[in-house]
Amino acid sequence: MTFDYPDSYVPLCQRLGLDRGIPYTPKWSAEADFLELAVDVLNDEAPEVIVECSSGLSALVLARACRLAGQGRVYSLENGVEFAQATREALAAYDLLDVAEVLHAPLRETRIGDECWQWYDLSRLPGVVAQMLVIDGPPGFLQPLSRYPALPMLGERLAPGCRILLDDADRPDERALVARWQRECPGVSVAWPETSRGCASLRWPG
Repeated sequence: MTFDYPDSYVPLCQRLGLDRGIPYTPKWSAEADFLELAVDVLNDEAPEVIVECSSGLSALVLARACRLAGQGRVYSLENGVEFAQATREALAAYDLLDVAEVLHAPLRETRIGDECWQWYDLSRLPGVVAQMLVIDGPPGFLQPLSRYPALPMLGERLAPGCRILLDDADRPDERALVARWQRECPGVSVAWPETSRGCASLRWPG
């Protein structure tokens, strides 16, 4: 937990009452504008279940927004043991462990069709149906189109109309995987809210 973070995060911390520090890391944390957008979606659509690919600051922000909204539960998939524990400690500092669960989900070789991917082990994810999915992992350097498996692997766990937020959508790989999702998942719609790293906001069909 740190108070050493860019000024762009100050309004977000004030909005959510995050006055005990945040788990900010320059290399890995989502930008403040993406997190603000996620909070806006959570407040507008009141999801009961939020699934997140990755953890850290975003897990704390989503959990705190659930607490303030009076509903919702977050399940964060995290492949790194140390990152998972650090996120749990951040949640505990704000008494949020009852509304958020960080699941250690190591990356495993996963076959989708005739392709192999490194993707989260979903064995610890309860049999929940999500109304909101936030995708900020796994890291892009692992493989081309690294975050593509999110919809093939989690599609059966998404409620009709589920809102999907993909971070880093200005990157060529993210643009390409969104186009592939649209080809493979008829009815998926996409908008491109303006954020510093780019965002794709998708709506699961139904």
